[in-house]
Amino acid sequence: MLRIGLTGGIGAGKSTVSTILAERGAVIVDADAIAREVVAPGEPLLVELERAFGGTVLTPDGHLDRAALAAAAFADEESTAVLNSLMHPAIRQRTREHFARHADAELVVHDVALLVENDMAPDYHLSLLVDVPAALRLDRLVRSRGMDRADAEARIARQAGDDQRRAACDILIDNSGPVEDTRRAVAELVDGRLLPFAENLRLRRWAERPAPALTDPDTVDWTGQARRIIAKLRRGLGEPHPIEHIGSTAVPGLPAEDVLDLQLLVPDHETAVALGPRLAALGYPGRDGFDHLGADGREGKRFHANADPGRAVNLHVRTGDSVGARFAIAVRDLLRSDEGERRRYAALKQDLLDRHGADHEGYVHAKEPHFATLRRRLVPDSFA
Repeated sequence: MLRIGLTGGIGAGKSTVSTILAERGAVIVDADAIAREVVAPGEPLLVELERAFGGTVLTPDGHLDRAALAAAAFADEESTAVLNSLMHPAIRQRTREHFARHADAELVVHDVALLVENDMAPDYHLSLLVDVPAALRLDRLVRSRGMDRADAEARIARQAGDDQRRAACDILIDNSGPVEDTRRAVAELVDGRLLPFAENLRLRRWAERPAPALTDPDTVDWTGQARRIIAKLRRGLGEPHPIEHIGSTAVPGLPAEDVLDLQLLVPDHETAVALGPRLAALGYPGRDGFDHLGADGREGKRFHANADPGRAVNLHVRTGDSVGARFAIAVRDLLRSDEGERRRYAALKQDLLDRHGADHEGYVHAKEPHFATLRRRLVPDSFA
């Protein structure tokens, strides 16, 4: 199952995109619907709310009186905390039940208005933002829904801002134009990325990659992408293993292949192997690998890569005291701090790409003499 989070500010048209995704075969888990389910007559939560806030929160026919509950629960911070302590666990449990019910589905989309506000983006393989600037959303709310402008402005202000949402989400779906454009964009996303990702995830298979080429660092936000992936890995693993962004994409201003290199440190190889199934479920299947140590031989590691065809990632799982781990950090920090070294390395990479073309293995191997020289300089004890 590919887990997808879907969000967007009020007035962005999130329900429109949700409907289109459902038409393309996705299962929709609607957070708003779940919030209504758990307080329906007969649900244990409704009894707990009545016990906590009194019988006035129920209508004469036994349904929840939302206005009365709001008046009681938001009267002070203590009452609000009580409400949250009752609502949130019930909603989380019901959400897990919905996901479990559709465990065999290819795509399961969790439609959540406050996904960013509640720090939920790392819970999904991908988070999708229905992206419409706040000014246009305000205009839509006033013109199309007939909302009072002041009320609409206040509701928008209470939610995350445009920049905050864009920084948190992996994919932006522009819904500022005609619905036909949105429908076309969503169809291309489903067919070109989501379904292939789901298939690769099911088969524990790496996504194919194009031939290597250097990318202008000003055209892509590698830092933001790495931050989101690291957050997903930390949330999914639930363990305090250090994870860092390494490699050329971690060096501001350095042209690089559009591949994020990440390093996850573990105490021993057995731990690295044990993490394999969980990393595969998160979208990073792996296998045993090694780091070249020149004439001195090889050093074992686990190597994982992306099942997502839309974001190439090399995930190196190394022991914390390994030469490979120490060298990766040392090279990254050298390139960040030394402009001359940065220029020389960029020129070397371009020269090697020009010579080796689509031969990725040849390109990687051709960089080894340069790395051996740097390793002697940066990790001299590895030659002892």
